[in-house]
Amino acid sequence: MKTRITELFGIEHPIIQGGMHYVGFAELAAAVSNAGGLGIITGLTQKTPELLAREIARCREMTDKPFGVNLTFLPTFAKPPYPEYIRAIIEGGVKAVETAGRNPEPYLPYLKAAGIKVIHKCTSVRHSLKAEAIGCDAVSVDGFECGGHPGEDDVPNFILLPRAAEELKIPFVASGGMADGRSLVAALALGAEGINMGTRFIATKEAPVHENVKQAIVRASELDTRLIMRPLRNTERVLMNEGVKRILEVERERGAALTIEDIHEQVAGIYPKVMTEGEMEAGAWSCGMVAGLIHDVPTVKELVDRIMTEADALITKRLAGFARS
Repeated sequence: MKTRITELFGIEHPIIQGGMHYVGFAELAAAVSNAGGLGIITGLTQKTPELLAREIARCREMTDKPFGVNLTFLPTFAKPPYPEYIRAIIEGGVKAVETAGRNPEPYLPYLKAAGIKVIHKCTSVRHSLKAEAIGCDAVSVDGFECGGHPGEDDVPNFILLPRAAEELKIPFVASGGMADGRSLVAALALGAEGINMGTRFIATKEAPVHENVKQAIVRASELDTRLIMRPLRNTERVLMNEGVKRILEVERERGAALTIEDIHEQVAGIYPKVMTEGEMEAGAWSCGMVAGLIHDVPTVKELVDRIMTEADALITKRLAGFARS
């Protein structure tokens, strides 16, 4: 399948693996790239730029296909040394960067000068247009369904994607609720030129996370996520667990007086406990509503091949059949 996204990033299939904290290591990124998509290393999971450089080199040993690095510009308890991370990306020969969170404009000149294609994650049309205006090559449009940070507008992809298609000139991919061939075909019909998958890629053989995490996603339904940190306007969609229950209780008790310090224990330093040690009740970790569509743990190649086979069948048989009748 050829779209502007496959041509932009030099990939076979219009499928991007989103950056995910303590998930986007070299093993998963290389597996996605080898399967024909665009794998993404999560930059800030690596605690130093030197460690990121090492992870990039490790990924390059596992694949000769294009892969990218995610850099998230979000409010954090300690400001990362972004220029040094960008230097590691450039020196590592990476040609694709997924940015997210705050405006990446201050760092774009360095990335563009190195010939790096930038895709920025946005949760609204207005932010997508801003990304286009500052020179991003593509946008990942995240609907309200997505795991992680869905923004504050609460617009689902059935509305957000066609609105983005009406306004944008640069290509964009659909993120949030993407799991299978149906997702890809629907996204294409709504104006996107590919899909970004996060939660679905966690439940794969190559995802370097604890088996407890994968099985929790398989067991979960579309009703099992919750939104936290809404009063802080830093909303995050997470999988329900005992730690999340504690967060929601504190939010109810504190109301408008809530501060990040009130829930620090349940949101900071949680990912190693969950993803590495399998402590599923430790606290909040990002998960999309798409968990309700995830019923197995295939290899990445099996998943990508299945998506493309399903998409081809839908386009050439089911939908074509409607057109002929």
